[in-house]
Amino acid sequence: MSRALMFHLEEKEDKMPQGDKSSYTDKQKRQAEHIEKGYEKKGVSHDEAEKRAWATVNKQDGGGKKSGSGRGKS
Repeated sequence: MSRALMFHLEEKEDKMPQGDKSSYTDKQKRQAEHIEKGYEKKGVSHDEAEKRAWATVNKQDGGGKKSGSGRGKS
């Protein structure tokens, strides 16, 4: 494997894009903040707590969806 490719792969492993949170509802953002604080209280680092919190919100709600009519279950 070339040195440039190895560097590129290592760089991707170190940094995961945080993504745009604008599509989340205010309630989802509050839930993520509350979950994050709970993890930090248990001694988890801030970055890891944030990742876990958003993963939990995504699992519960299926991602950053706005509530409203016409959003039936598939």
